[in-house]
Amino acid sequence: MASWGFLTNHALVLMHVANHPRSTLREIAAAVGITERAALSILRLMEEDAIITRQKEGRRNKYWVDFNALMEYQLSGPYSVAELVEELTAVAARLQSLERTG
Repeated sequence: MASWGFLTNHALVLMHVANHPRSTLREIAAAVGITERAALSILRLMEEDAIITRQKEGRRNKYWVDFNALMEYQLSGPYSVAELVEELTAVAARLQSLERTG
């Protein structure tokens, strides 16, 4: 088994919030498998970059992804977010093709 993860905790937090809007900090941390403190740190960084929006609902904070801000976010590499999604979608299609052929 691999001793490294394909996605960072930052990517996993982002994916969880994107797929589960209005998630609480506790729900995000549990889904990603990190502490609430680590999840809060990641969320705060993304909030500073305007990728994540936080809103108080009662006594809890709920989190959403601002997809427009995410698409404009500059990655520290040769790909934009849109290009990365496009490439990963192509990889996923190839993997599904391999699974079907055996």
